[in-house]
Amino acid sequence: MKLTLHAAPVATHARHLPGLALVVALALVATWLARAGHLARYGASALTLAIVLGALVGNLLRQHHLTSLAAGMSVAQRGFLRAGVALYGLNLSVQQVVRVGGAGLTVDLFMVASTLALGYLVGTRVLRMDRHLVWLTCAGSAICGAAAVVAAVPVLRSDSDKTAAAVATVVIFGTLSMLVDPLLYHALPATHPIFGVFVGATVHEVAQVVAIGKGLGGEVAGTAVIVKMIRVMLLVPFLLTLSWLEGRGTDGERRITVPWFALAFLALAGVNSLQVVPEPVLAGLRQLGIWLLTAAMAGLGLSTTLAAMRRAGLAPLRLAALLFIYLVLAGGAINWWLLG
Repeated sequence: MKLTLHAAPVATHARHLPGLALVVALALVATWLARAGHLARYGASALTLAIVLGALVGNLLRQHHLTSLAAGMSVAQRGFLRAGVALYGLNLSVQQVVRVGGAGLTVDLFMVASTLALGYLVGTRVLRMDRHLVWLTCAGSAICGAAAVVAAVPVLRSDSDKTAAAVATVVIFGTLSMLVDPLLYHALPATHPIFGVFVGATVHEVAQVVAIGKGLGGEVAGTAVIVKMIRVMLLVPFLLTLSWLEGRGTDGERRITVPWFALAFLALAGVNSLQVVPEPVLAGLRQLGIWLLTAAMAGLGLSTTLAAMRRAGLAPLRLAALLFIYLVLAGGAINWWLLG
């Protein structure tokens, strides 16, 4: 009997290792900075730190080094990203929706839909921005920050430079929210639950919502996080709508391509709602999902060049600034109208 070894598959897998090793290292550093470095308390999530670290390293490396890393970076940007988005569904449950009530759900639906619509119209018609960059910027502001941006990337088939530009707006204006919201809390006569709904419905990142809530007290924090997670649930309808709007067949008709990771996201949210999985297992899977998203962000950062960021110009910042103002004003108005 003759035993034949095929070297080609081994070589194919081996070429992924350098890029994957660097992505994993950057993800671990970002996670450490967010936790042990205590940056999470200031709303700096591991996801945003990973893309910043990746961009710094990527712009310091020479092109031939990046070429040798490209295969592994691609695995992170595609496979890790999709799996991470799917596992993110384990953070959500039907019980969260019930707990916040119909008014909180209405606030979230209105804010997400109106922010996306306003952002798209202004970005494409007034600022004349690239359409994909508009969608990415709007997703970051309207839904769940960096996680929404990277979840939209496979649907749009967008490049890493646009992704990095959109994530930058999340970092800037989410941080600004952390400064503005406590001032509004002390200046306005809103009750704890009402202000919690406002924070959850208007702040970009989950980590930023947690940081604001902790600073303002347990009642604000609890309501804010639940309302924010309902916004995260709206990621799947957004991805399906985006697929329909951006997808056209050869006959020119609109097509919906349902991303498998969006369906998995919903399915895992359903599993979490049933409360049949042991909590230690859930905690481990949730952490794995966050880590996969962090690694994906590191891979996207490595692919980002300063030249391409400069080409994007100030338009994404202008759009994100407008959306930030809208979130504060419209979010405050609808909260006062429905809950005040």
